Amino acid sequence: MNIRNFSIIAHIDHGKSTLADRLLEITGTIPKEKLKPQLLDSLALERERGITIKLAPVRLSYTLDAIPYTLNLIDTPGHVDFSYEVSRALAAVEGATLLVDATQGIQAQTLAHGLAALEQNLTLIPVINKIDLPNADIESTKKQLIETFGFNKDEILLVSGKTGKGVEELLKAIIERIPAPKSAGVNTNTPQGCPLKALIFDSFFDPFKGVIAQVRIMEGQTPPVNAKICFLQNKAEGHILETGFFAPELTLNDGLYAGDIGYIATGIKDSDKVRVGDTISTELDVEPLPGYKEVKPMVYVGLFPIEQDSYIEAKEALEKFRLNDPSLSYELESSQALGNGFRCGFLGLLHAEVVQERLSTEAGVDLIATIPSVEYEIEGKLIHNPSEIDPSLMKNVKEPWVSLKIFIPQNFIGNVMDLVTERRGKFINTQYFGTQVELKYEMPLSEMITNFYDRLKSVSSGFASLDWEFLEYREVEAVRLDILVAGEKVDALSTIVVREKAESFGRKMVEKLKEVLPRQNFAIAIQAVIGGNIIARETISPFRKDVTAKLYGGDRTRKDKLLEKQKKGKKKMKMIGRVEIPQEAFLSILKS
Repeated sequence: MNIRNFSIIAHIDHGKSTLADRLLEITGTIPKEKLKPQLLDSLALERERGITIKLAPVRLSYTLDAIPYTLNLIDTPGHVDFSYEVSRALAAVEGATLLVDATQGIQAQTLAHGLAALEQNLTLIPVINKIDLPNADIESTKKQLIETFGFNKDEILLVSGKTGKGVEELLKAIIERIPAPKSAGVNTNTPQGCPLKALIFDSFFDPFKGVIAQVRIMEGQTPPVNAKICFLQNKAEGHILETGFFAPELTLNDGLYAGDIGYIATGIKDSDKVRVGDTISTELDVEPLPGYKEVKPMVYVGLFPIEQDSYIEAKEALEKFRLNDPSLSYELESSQALGNGFRCGFLGLLHAEVVQERLSTEAGVDLIATIPSVEYEIEGKLIHNPSEIDPSLMKNVKEPWVSLKIFIPQNFIGNVMDLVTERRGKFINTQYFGTQVELKYEMPLSEMITNFYDRLKSVSSGFASLDWEFLEYREVEAVRLDILVAGEKVDALSTIVVREKAESFGRKMVEKLKEVLPRQNFAIAIQAVIGGNIIARETISPFRKDVTAKLYGGDRTRKDKLLEKQKKGKKKMKMIGRVEIPQEAFLSILKS
C-alpha cells in the first residue's frame, strides 16, 4: 500500500484543526453526521480554550487515479509553549503542509515551524487558508511566502478549511509531492533480516493496557501479540498486548509495518520505563534511532496539593501525566508554608497553566502554584528555587537571556519597542515582510514570564505574535526578596528581583497581602525584606473587643485598667499565635 506521512504546521489560530476536519470529512474517515468542529482537539481544555495543546495522529484513506493511499496525518499545536510537540511530530513524517492565514500573513510560529521542518529535510507544501473571508489578502500572503521561504508562486495552494474549497487539490498535492517512507515495503515480510525499529513520538497511560506508545515504524514490522519487545535506551522489556492505528480512536489491526504510524500497547504499568524518543525493537543489540534532544524547562513553579492527604495521589498523577507531556519535569520539594509538593519545570507560562488545569480536571488533583521563577546560575551551579539561594552569594548571579522575534504590523512598532525597552530588552535588528515587521531583541527571561505576553497583545491591539529561544546566562545585579508575616519567613513567596525594581515589587507584595490575609485578634506585621533590611511594611489591624462595654459609673482609671489588661493579653497572643496563610491568599497574589 502507498503511504504518505505528513503534519500540518502553522501559527496559533491559523486554522489547522478546521482544515484537519475537512480532511477527515473528504476522505470519509469520519461520517459527516458524526463530525464535530475541531474533532482532533479531544481534550476538554482544548475545546474550552479553542487551541491545540497535544499533537494528534490520525490515519486517512484516499484513492487517487484508482490507486488507494494511506495518509498518516499528525495535527500539531501552534503556540510557542508547545513547540516540543511539533518537533516530535516532524521527526515522524516525511513532509508538512505549512498553513498561513490569508488575513494575517506569516507570523512568528509560521517561521519557526517552517524552518524546523526544513532543517529536518522535510518536503513543505505552502497552503494559504481562509481564502473565503472578505478581508483575505491572498496576493500579499503569497508574496510573503515567496520572499521568506523561496517557494514558487505556482506551488502555493489556496484552501478554505471552513468550506472545503481547494482541499481535494491539497490531498492530491500531498500524494504527489511528499515522498513515500524510504523503508516502506523493504523486508516487511522478513523481520528476521530487518529487526523492528519503532520511534516513540508520544505515549499515554491506559489502566488496562498499561503504557500505550504512539510510534512510527522506521524498519521491520511488529512481532505477533505476546512477543517480547525491548526499549533500547532504558534496557527495559515488555510484551505486545495489541497494535493498531488512530482513526482517530484506537483501532486494532494485525500488525504495523515499516512506514506506518500507529500504537503499541506494552502492558507496562511503570511509566518511567517508556520514554518519548526511545526505540522499540525485538532485539537489544540493535543500534537505536537518534531520538529527540532533551528539552530544557525555562519556567519553574512550585505545585503543592491543597490537601496534604492527597500528596501520594498528586505524585502518581504527575508520573502518568509526564508520559503524555514529556516536556514537563518535576522534583520533590518541601515548604514550611505549603507542606510537601513538587518543583516543576515548564516551557512557558501557558504550558504551566495548562498542566495545572489538566491535572485538576483529568486527574482530580487540586494544586496550588507558587510565584513562577527562572533558573539562575550562581558560581557555576544552576538553582531554580529562590528560597534555596544564599543571599551572601547574590553578587555572582547570572540570569537566563532569550532571543525574541516579534511579528507586528508596521503601525505598532513604537508601542512594542517601548514595552521591550522597559523590560530591559536589547534591540538587535528589524526585518520587513510586506506590511509585517519582525523585530529581533534579546531580553531577560525573568522579564518575559511576568505578564509580558498580555502586555504585548495589549499594546499591539492583539496583532503581535511572539517566538523565543534560550540564548545564554548573563550577569545581573539581583537580590533575593523575602516576605515575613508576623516575623515568620514565608518561603513560598521568596523571589529573585532585579535590584532597581526590588523596592516597588516588595511594596506591591505587602500591599496585596494586606488585602487578602484575614485579620486576627492581634496586629500582624507584613514585611518585605532584602537580607537584613526591611524595604516595605504594612500592618493588619487586629479585631478589637470592647472590654469596657460592661462598665458603668466610676472614674477613668477603671477603663484604663481593663484596656491595659487587654493589651497584655494581645501581646501574649501575638507571641504564641501563628498566622496561617489561606490558599486563597496565595491564589490572589499569583493572579496579581
